[in-house]
Amino acid sequence: MTGRHRAADDLGGYRHLASGKVREIYRVDDDTLLFVATDRISAYDHILPTPIPDKGRVLTAMSMFWFDLLAGGDGLEPVPNHVVAVDDPRIPASVRGRAMLVRRLDMLPVECVARGYLTGSGLIDYRATGAVCGVPLPTGLVESSRLPEPIFTPAAKAELGEHDENVSFDVVVSMLGAERAEQLRALTLAVYRRAAEHAQSRGVILADTKFEFGIDSGGRLVLGDEVLTPDSSRYWPAEGFAEGRVQPSFDKQYVRDWLTSAESGWDRHAAAPPPELPADVVQATRARYVQAYELISGRSFEDWLG
Repeated sequence: MTGRHRAADDLGGYRHLASGKVREIYRVDDDTLLFVATDRISAYDHILPTPIPDKGRVLTAMSMFWFDLLAGGDGLEPVPNHVVAVDDPRIPASVRGRAMLVRRLDMLPVECVARGYLTGSGLIDYRATGAVCGVPLPTGLVESSRLPEPIFTPAAKAELGEHDENVSFDVVVSMLGAERAEQLRALTLAVYRRAAEHAQSRGVILADTKFEFGIDSGGRLVLGDEVLTPDSSRYWPAEGFAEGRVQPSFDKQYVRDWLTSAESGWDRHAAAPPPELPADVVQATRARYVQAYELISGRSFEDWLG
């Protein structure tokens, strides 16, 4: 991941541990971390030089909505997650609203991707092989086709600056063992189905998403990192949906499309870093992120943590 941001300093007396594409991670104590979502945005394995205002707050608000719902608010089997608090005196005021206190987990080296529709890298894989990550699919599918049932298409996590590699389920078995791999697949698809059903009730299609899981001190499989945000998910408006074409979206696809347009003047395959985003692209991207949160949650973004 290339980028033009400097490494974060310690925050509020907490030692800085790591920088991700969007998040900074700090040590609070032996069992607790502080996850801070920045306004950075990434695309095509680059951290872009232009931030998106309020993006970190939207990601945190969206994650918390889903963590709460999946923890049992919908009356179904609860999905354990790593969140301790978002409104806590241990969270420095300077990052309140875009930070979470979380339990330290032993994170698994697999991006757990669930797809209900065919698009993006899945469509490329399908056109080349008739399958996605080794999962065979019917013939005749096109851009945005709804799949007969959701599929688990994992990726092996790459080092920062590299691209996650799509892998087959057998590779996950070889990495983690058959029992853990089966647990990951089952839980990934169960969470996707629950989230997709809720999104559909709000007039939104959850085309695909990725989860990260870790193991807690008791050996439980726990949902970690962010969850079901516009950074980690493809959200499409249900109204006007039609197979065979690229869908309008509530995620960073808008930024990707601008970067690959003639207007940007950037060649993603060249060595030069991406250009600054123009103001209209920044504002339109912010609006899409906020709209995604408000549509999915039924809440006003302005009310997030007061």
